[in-house]
Amino acid sequence: MPIPRESLSRHFSDALFKRRGLLLTLLLVPPLLWLGIVYVGSLIALLLQSFFSIDEFSGTIVREFTLKTYAELLQPANLDVILRTVAMAAAVTLASAILAFPIAYYAARHAYGRMKAAFYLAIMMPLWSSYLVKVYAWKLVLAKEGAVAWAANRIGATPMIDGLLSTPLIGGPSLSVSYIGQFLVFIYLWLPFMILPVQAALERVPGSLTEASADLGASPNQTFRTVILPLAMPGIAAGSIFTFSLTLGDYILPQIIGPSTLLLGQAVYVLQGTAGNIPLAAAFAVVPIMVMALYLLAAKRLGAFDAF
Repeated sequence: MPIPRESLSRHFSDALFKRRGLLLTLLLVPPLLWLGIVYVGSLIALLLQSFFSIDEFSGTIVREFTLKTYAELLQPANLDVILRTVAMAAAVTLASAILAFPIAYYAARHAYGRMKAAFYLAIMMPLWSSYLVKVYAWKLVLAKEGAVAWAANRIGATPMIDGLLSTPLIGGPSLSVSYIGQFLVFIYLWLPFMILPVQAALERVPGSLTEASADLGASPNQTFRTVILPLAMPGIAAGSIFTFSLTLGDYILPQIIGPSTLLLGQAVYVLQGTAGNIPLAAAFAVVPIMVMALYLLAAKRLGAFDAF
């Protein structure tokens, strides 16, 4: 007689219960296959493309192993793109940490109940709106006839903004086509990703430690430098992973706000699209991967992964 379906399922569940390793394997195989084929496979394909080159006469891809494409990254124009992007990502990360710390400290130490719920709502609400809507809204706000220029004119700060825009390297015709404006919008977009890890790290700092520091005669500044800041550093490092990596790879915002010079994401987009130079685009795409690998190693030493 055929075995009832219920008993078969019971035997199967008993086998999984007795062999925990088999259950774990069955659960992990589908996501690992997806990760290995789609994600890692695409990265390997990208890496292989970066070792090819473009024929200068025909414009076709020469599928022969060469380091010529990576040598092109050291040309002044390409090297400027890399250094400019890393500098922007570092500046955004540093400014985000400075702005996020007092907000996160207030939420961790002084906000309770409804106040804390309102804090989370205020921090998360900008993330609920469309990325493009926010960027285009900021373009209008920072434009020459935008809200910032109007407010500066009302309070007599127009000469100060004009002086800021006349600064070499970071200035421009208006805030919407300058590195200053690009920098401000990057901070606005990624600041929540810095606030939340820092706030989580500060909540883990026992209040007894700050009380003991005060009892031992330490001033508030000494307590901050020797107790609070070192214990909050894993949260800062964790938040910096988000702000740094997101700035490093963004290619949409720099096309809408900022000068005409390229950042890394834009270079990859232009080279694989308009220019059709896929090997050089792949080589450019490898750069943020290597930069983030080094950055993650440094962040790990600061205890960033302990803050998640």
